[in-house]
Amino acid sequence: MDTIGQARAEDGSYPRRVMAAQRTVLIVEDDDAIAESMSYHLEKAGLRTLTAGDGARGLRMYRAHRPDLVVLDLMLPGIDGWRFTEEVRSEDPRVPIIVCSARTSEFDRVHGLEIGADDYVTKPFSMRELVARIQAHLRRLDADRGVEPTAIEVGELRIDPVQVQAYGAGVSAELTPREFQVLLALARARDKPVPRERLYREVWGYEMAHGDRSVDVFVRKVRRKLDAVLPETTVIQTHYGVGYRFAPESAAGHTEA
Repeated sequence: MDTIGQARAEDGSYPRRVMAAQRTVLIVEDDDAIAESMSYHLEKAGLRTLTAGDGARGLRMYRAHRPDLVVLDLMLPGIDGWRFTEEVRSEDPRVPIIVCSARTSEFDRVHGLEIGADDYVTKPFSMRELVARIQAHLRRLDADRGVEPTAIEVGELRIDPVQVQAYGAGVSAELTPREFQVLLALARARDKPVPRERLYREVWGYEMAHGDRSVDVFVRKVRRKLDAVLPETTVIQTHYGVGYRFAPESAAGHTEA
Protein backbone atom coordinates (compact mmCIF):
# COMPACT_ATOMS: atom_id res chain seq x y z
CA MET A 1 0.00 0.00 0.00
CA ASP A 2 1.29 3.47 -0.87
CA THR A 3 1.44 5.88 2.03
CA ILE A 4 3.13 9.23 2.24
CA GLY A 5 6.84 8.72 2.78
CA GLN A 6 6.69 5.07 1.64
CA ALA A 7 7.43 3.40 -1.67
CA ARG A 8 4.82 3.13 -4.40
CA ALA A 9 3.21 -0.16 -5.37
CA GLU A 10 5.33 -2.21 -7.77
CA ASP A 11 3.67 -1.11 -11.01
CA GLY A 12 3.14 2.47 -9.82
CA SER A 13 -0.08 2.68 -11.81
CA TYR A 14 -3.59 3.87 -11.08
CA PRO A 15 -6.79 3.19 -13.00
CA ARG A 16 -7.39 6.01 -15.46
CA ARG A 17 -10.85 7.38 -16.14
CA VAL A 18 -11.92 8.63 -19.53
CA MET A 19 -13.17 12.18 -19.10
CA ALA A 20 -14.20 14.89 -21.53
CA ALA A 21 -11.18 17.00 -20.59
CA GLN A 22 -8.22 16.70 -18.28
CA ARG A 23 -9.24 17.62 -14.76
CA THR A 24 -7.24 20.04 -12.62
CA VAL A 25 -6.63 19.45 -8.90
CA LEU A 26 -5.32 22.25 -6.66
CA ILE A 27 -3.16 20.97 -3.79
CA VAL A 28 -2.83 23.42 -0.87
CA GLU A 29 -0.20 21.87 1.40
CA ASP A 30 2.76 23.48 3.21
CA ASP A 31 4.83 20.28 3.43
CA ASP A 32 6.75 20.20 0.14
CA ALA A 33 7.40 16.44 0.29
CA ILE A 34 3.72 15.65 0.80
CA ALA A 35 2.64 18.10 -1.92
CA GLU A 36 5.15 16.64 -4.39
CA SER A 37 4.03 13.09 -3.59
CA MET A 38 0.37 14.00 -4.10
CA SER A 39 1.16 15.78 -7.35
CA TYR A 40 3.20 12.86 -8.67
CA HIS A 41 0.54 10.24 -7.96
CA LEU A 42 -2.33 12.37 -9.26
CA GLU A 43 -0.48 13.10 -12.49
CA LYS A 44 0.22 9.37 -12.85
CA ALA A 45 -3.57 8.96 -12.66
CA GLY A 46 -4.04 11.38 -15.58
CA LEU A 47 -4.85 14.54 -13.65
CA ARG A 48 -3.30 18.00 -13.92
CA THR A 49 -2.11 19.49 -10.62
CA LEU A 50 -1.38 22.92 -9.21
CA THR A 51 0.30 23.38 -5.82
CA ALA A 52 0.35 26.14 -3.23
CA GLY A 53 2.31 26.17 0.03
CA ASP A 54 0.05 28.53 2.00
CA GLY A 55 -3.58 29.50 2.16
CA ALA A 56 -3.25 32.97 0.65
CA ARG A 57 -1.42 31.67 -2.42
CA GLY A 58 -3.92 28.81 -2.60
CA LEU A 59 -6.81 31.28 -2.77
CA ARG A 60 -5.09 33.29 -5.48
CA MET A 61 -4.46 30.15 -7.52
CA TYR A 62 -8.02 28.97 -6.98
CA ARG A 63 -9.45 32.24 -8.25
CA ALA A 64 -7.08 32.39 -11.20
CA HIS A 65 -7.45 28.78 -12.40
CA ARG A 66 -10.84 27.56 -11.04
CA PRO A 67 -9.69 23.94 -10.51
CA ASP A 68 -12.12 21.03 -10.63
CA LEU A 69 -11.22 19.88 -7.10
CA VAL A 70 -9.16 21.07 -4.11
CA VAL A 71 -7.04 18.94 -1.76
CA LEU A 72 -6.45 20.99 1.38
CA ASP A 73 -4.36 20.83 4.54
CA LEU A 74 -5.77 22.66 7.56
CA MET A 75 -2.62 23.81 9.37
CA LEU A 76 -1.39 26.31 6.81
CA PRO A 77 0.68 29.47 7.34
CA GLY A 78 -1.22 32.73 6.99
CA ILE A 79 -4.74 31.81 5.92
CA ASP A 80 -5.47 28.41 7.45
CA GLY A 81 -7.58 25.64 5.91
CA TRP A 82 -10.69 26.58 7.86
CA ARG A 83 -10.75 30.11 6.46
CA PHE A 84 -9.72 28.88 3.01
CA THR A 85 -12.74 26.56 2.95
CA GLU A 86 -15.12 29.31 4.04
CA GLU A 87 -13.73 31.72 1.43
CA VAL A 88 -14.04 29.19 -1.41
CA ARG A 89 -17.51 28.10 -0.34
CA SER A 90 -18.72 31.70 -0.29
CA GLU A 91 -17.65 31.97 -3.94
CA ASP A 92 -18.37 28.50 -5.28
CA PRO A 93 -20.67 25.92 -3.63
CA ARG A 94 -19.88 23.29 -6.26
CA VAL A 95 -16.14 22.60 -6.28
CA PRO A 96 -15.29 19.49 -4.20
CA ILE A 97 -12.93 20.12 -1.28
CA ILE A 98 -11.09 17.18 0.28
CA VAL A 99 -9.35 17.97 3.56
CA CYS A 100 -6.16 15.97 4.25
CA SER A 101 -5.08 16.75 7.78
CA ALA A 102 -3.13 15.41 10.75
CA ARG A 103 -5.95 16.72 12.96
CA THR A 104 -7.86 13.54 13.79
CA SER A 105 -10.39 14.55 16.45
CA GLU A 106 -14.09 14.10 15.78
CA PHE A 107 -14.59 17.82 16.38
CA ASP A 108 -12.14 18.72 13.62
CA ARG A 109 -13.70 16.25 11.17
CA VAL A 110 -17.26 17.38 11.87
CA HIS A 111 -16.34 21.08 11.86
CA GLY A 112 -14.51 20.68 8.54
CA LEU A 113 -17.57 19.10 6.97
CA GLU A 114 -19.92 21.63 8.57
CA ILE A 115 -18.12 24.63 7.06
CA GLY A 116 -18.07 23.19 3.56
CA ALA A 117 -15.57 20.36 3.01
CA ASP A 118 -16.93 17.39 1.04
CA ASP A 119 -14.54 14.81 2.46
CA TYR A 120 -11.99 14.48 5.28
CA VAL A 121 -8.91 12.24 5.16
CA THR A 122 -6.54 11.95 8.12
CA LYS A 123 -2.75 11.71 7.84
CA PRO A 124 -0.98 9.39 7.33
CA PHE A 125 -3.16 8.01 4.56
CA SER A 126 -2.96 5.64 1.63
CA MET A 127 -2.04 7.50 -1.54
CA ARG A 128 -4.11 5.01 -3.50
CA GLU A 129 -7.08 5.81 -1.30
CA LEU A 130 -6.65 9.52 -1.90
CA VAL A 131 -6.46 9.03 -5.67
CA ALA A 132 -9.55 6.79 -5.55
CA ARG A 133 -11.49 9.35 -3.56
CA ILE A 134 -10.53 12.16 -5.92
CA GLN A 135 -11.56 10.08 -8.94
CA ALA A 136 -14.88 9.26 -7.25
CA HIS A 137 -15.59 12.97 -6.67
CA LEU A 138 -14.71 13.80 -10.28
CA ARG A 139 -16.91 10.99 -11.59
CA ARG A 140 -19.76 12.46 -9.56
CA LEU A 141 -19.22 15.82 -11.29
CA ASP A 142 -19.54 14.06 -14.66
CA ALA A 143 -22.61 12.12 -13.50
CA ASP A 144 -24.34 15.32 -12.35
CA ARG A 145 -23.96 16.78 -15.84
CA GLY A 146 -25.72 13.78 -17.39
CA VAL A 147 -28.41 13.26 -14.76
CA GLU A 148 -31.99 12.65 -15.93
CA PRO A 149 -34.13 15.80 -16.02
CA THR A 150 -37.10 14.43 -14.06
CA ALA A 151 -37.76 16.49 -10.93
CA ILE A 152 -39.27 15.07 -7.75
CA GLU A 153 -42.16 17.10 -6.33
CA VAL A 154 -43.85 16.48 -2.99
CA GLY A 155 -46.18 19.21 -1.78
CA GLU A 156 -44.26 22.49 -1.87
CA LEU A 157 -40.89 20.72 -2.14
CA ARG A 158 -39.28 20.42 -5.55
CA ILE A 159 -36.02 18.49 -6.03
CA ASP A 160 -34.58 19.45 -9.41
CA PRO A 161 -31.65 17.33 -10.73
CA VAL A 162 -31.08 19.68 -13.68
CA GLN A 163 -30.52 22.67 -11.40
CA VAL A 164 -28.88 20.45 -8.74
CA GLN A 165 -31.06 22.24 -6.23
CA ALA A 166 -34.12 21.85 -3.98
CA TYR A 167 -36.85 24.45 -3.63
CA GLY A 168 -39.44 25.02 -0.93
CA ALA A 169 -42.47 26.99 -2.11
CA GLY A 170 -40.32 28.20 -5.00
CA VAL A 171 -37.45 29.41 -2.80
CA SER A 172 -34.02 27.84 -3.25
CA ALA A 173 -32.69 25.91 -0.24
CA GLU A 174 -29.17 26.80 -1.46
CA LEU A 175 -27.90 23.25 -1.10
CA THR A 176 -24.34 22.48 -2.11
CA PRO A 177 -24.00 19.69 -4.71
CA ARG A 178 -23.03 17.17 -2.02
CA GLU A 179 -26.01 18.15 0.13
CA PHE A 180 -28.26 17.87 -2.90
CA GLN A 181 -26.92 14.39 -3.69
CA VAL A 182 -27.74 13.24 -0.14
CA LEU A 183 -31.30 14.55 -0.45
CA LEU A 184 -31.77 13.09 -3.95
CA ALA A 185 -30.54 9.64 -2.90
CA LEU A 186 -33.01 9.60 -0.01
CA ALA A 187 -35.85 10.93 -2.17
CA ARG A 188 -35.32 8.22 -4.79
CA ALA A 189 -35.83 5.60 -2.05
CA ARG A 190 -39.09 7.34 -1.04
CA ASP A 191 -40.42 6.14 2.34
CA LYS A 192 -37.82 3.37 2.56
CA PRO A 193 -35.08 3.66 5.19
CA VAL A 194 -31.63 4.02 3.67
CA PRO A 195 -28.74 2.69 5.80
CA ARG A 196 -25.92 5.15 6.40
CA GLU A 197 -23.44 2.80 4.68
CA ARG A 198 -25.55 2.60 1.52
CA LEU A 199 -26.15 6.35 1.45
CA TYR A 200 -22.42 7.00 1.79
CA ARG A 201 -21.63 4.51 -0.99
CA GLU A 202 -24.19 6.07 -3.35
CA VAL A 203 -23.19 9.69 -2.68
CA TRP A 204 -19.45 9.54 -1.99
CA GLY A 205 -18.73 6.62 -4.31
CA TYR A 206 -16.78 4.33 -1.97
CA GLU A 207 -17.21 2.43 1.29
CA MET A 208 -17.72 4.30 4.55
CA ALA A 209 -14.94 3.93 7.12
CA HIS A 210 -15.82 2.84 10.64
CA GLY A 211 -16.82 5.83 12.76
CA ASP A 212 -17.21 8.22 9.80
CA ARG A 213 -19.79 10.90 10.63
CA SER A 214 -20.09 12.42 7.14
CA VAL A 215 -23.62 11.14 6.49
CA ASP A 216 -24.97 12.48 9.79
CA VAL A 217 -23.29 15.85 9.26
CA PHE A 218 -24.69 16.27 5.75
CA VAL A 219 -28.20 15.12 6.71
CA ARG A 220 -28.14 17.72 9.49
CA LYS A 221 -27.07 20.41 7.03
CA VAL A 222 -29.81 19.44 4.55
CA ARG A 223 -32.44 19.44 7.29
CA ARG A 224 -31.37 22.89 8.47
CA LYS A 225 -31.59 24.37 4.98
CA LEU A 226 -34.93 22.72 4.19
CA ASP A 227 -36.34 23.95 7.51
CA ALA A 228 -35.53 27.49 6.38
CA VAL A 229 -37.69 27.22 3.24
CA LEU A 230 -40.28 24.73 4.54
CA PRO A 231 -40.61 25.54 8.26
CA GLU A 232 -43.85 23.58 8.65
CA THR A 233 -42.53 20.34 7.14
CA THR A 234 -39.94 17.81 8.23
CA VAL A 235 -38.60 16.11 5.11
CA ILE A 236 -35.98 13.63 6.36
CA GLN A 237 -36.82 11.28 9.20
CA THR A 238 -34.34 9.35 11.32
CA HIS A 239 -34.82 5.58 11.17
CA TYR A 240 -33.12 4.63 14.41
CA GLY A 241 -30.56 1.86 14.22
CA VAL A 242 -30.60 1.98 10.41
CA GLY A 243 -30.20 5.40 8.82
CA TYR A 244 -32.59 7.92 7.28
CA ARG A 245 -35.70 8.00 5.13
CA PHE A 246 -37.36 10.59 2.93
CA ALA A 247 -40.92 11.05 4.26
CA PRO A 248 -42.23 14.64 4.36
CA GLU A 249 -44.47 15.17 7.40
CA SER A 250 -46.09 18.08 9.16
CA ALA A 251 -43.62 19.57 11.62
CA ALA A 252 -46.44 20.30 14.04
CA GLY A 253 -47.30 16.65 14.46
CA HIS A 254 -43.78 15.27 14.25
CA THR A 255 -41.65 14.47 17.26
CA GLU A 256 -38.41 12.51 17.15
CA ALA A 257 -37.24 10.61 20.19
